[in-house]
Amino acid sequence: MNMAVQRLRAYNFFYFSILSMFISFLPIYLTHRGISPAELGLLVGVGSFIGILSQPFWGMLSDRAKTIKRIILLTVGFSVAIGFLLFTSSQFSILFLLVAAMYFFLMPTDPLTESLNYRIAEDNKISFGSIRTYGAIGFASSSLVIGWMVDVWGMDSLAWLYLTFGTLTFAICLFVPDAPASKNKLSFQELKQFFFYPRTLRFFLLVLLASTPHRTNDSFLGVYVQSLGGSTGDVGQAWFLAAISEVVFFAISARLLQRWSEIRLITTAAVLYTIRYVLCALAPSADWVVYLQITQGITFVIFYTASIQYLYRIIPEEWKATGQTVLAVLFFGLSGIVGSIAGGWVFQMLGGSYLYWAMAFFSFAAFLYSLFLEKRSI
Repeated sequence: MNMAVQRLRAYNFFYFSILSMFISFLPIYLTHRGISPAELGLLVGVGSFIGILSQPFWGMLSDRAKTIKRIILLTVGFSVAIGFLLFTSSQFSILFLLVAAMYFFLMPTDPLTESLNYRIAEDNKISFGSIRTYGAIGFASSSLVIGWMVDVWGMDSLAWLYLTFGTLTFAICLFVPDAPASKNKLSFQELKQFFFYPRTLRFFLLVLLASTPHRTNDSFLGVYVQSLGGSTGDVGQAWFLAAISEVVFFAISARLLQRWSEIRLITTAAVLYTIRYVLCALAPSADWVVYLQITQGITFVIFYTASIQYLYRIIPEEWKATGQTVLAVLFFGLSGIVGSIAGGWVFQMLGGSYLYWAMAFFSFAAFLYSLFLEKRSI
């Protein structure tokens, strides 16, 4: 096996490990520090707004500099230092600034990593899923292990665990390959035409509809599990089950994409998202919510890989990294603002079950819209 690909897989394992600590345990950490659901929603919502600005910035910088690896080294390096400070802080104003900084550096690393994975996979004639699977394994294993460790060692141990995994991520990234740069000249006119093309706008609206409840779940899953009597270990187990199911579906994603069209897969994922959130809303105990997260693979992975493949099929070669960041802005940024701020208000005023009913409604709307687009072939 190509050693460069093996190093990229190792980087994916550790990068998604630190990403799991931020996504999975930040809400638990903030709750531990006395932050209310509404304040949590505000913090994540403002962070998502920062992500809207930062992700296109880093993506365009990567395209213009014709390097992905060096940009990742920069964003990961800052993320490690800032994340350690975040998990040792307790004052709201300091937490606010550090969360915003993490969204500026850590979250844009995700689309850059996905772009690197996709382009290295193409260059080596292997499937995207064969690389990305290792990220899902890292996310899964760290979610489970970190949850148990925090239960045993206390919430203060999270900072040192994050620092350890973050340092390993940076060290391994030094040895991963860079993506081959496009030889085509960048054209802002072509990019403008792409963004204002009706087919593109319809696709991005579908992504926004489907991703809003997904990001809401990211923000409030841990808080919901604990509101039903679950522990930090239960939260870790929920994220473990979600991520381990991703491993399976990333492994078979190439076959699914060969057999069915991207829009058909997105439609399937949307209806399954709806069922998932309805069952979470009806859950009588934390255990139900924990075990329902095993459906993450068949919802998120199918939706996300189909979206990436569709995007890469319609965007000019020289703008692929930028296009990937725009997709991430919608999936992790704009949807995060709506889902976090509105979700925090609904959770605090009406409770977790009402929040999951609202998420099911959004997913069903995405399902109906995807059926409409399928008939029009987007």
